Amino acid sequence: RVLHASELDDSEVRVLSNVTIRNKKSGKDITYQLVSESEADLKSKKISVNSPIGNGLLGKKVGEVAVITTPRGDIEFEIVKITIE
Repeated sequence: RVLHASELDDSEVRVLSNVTIRNKKSGKDITYQLVSESEADLKSKKISVNSPIGNGLLGKKVGEVAVITTPRGDIEFEIVKITIE
């Protein structure tokens, strides 16, 4: 059975979610789609759920903050919008 996007839960970030996040320090917004490792393509703004950012966003809801640990230190991202297309 193929599910229509309207049947999917967009209340929290999950695989295939399009999520707009705001860097709390810079104030800049960016939208990514969370996908499987094999579909990841940063140029197309598709990030793997296994990446540090993807993993940190999973399960978050709008308004929540994800703290992502990077080699340059922790970065806070606020979840601004979640959609499924």
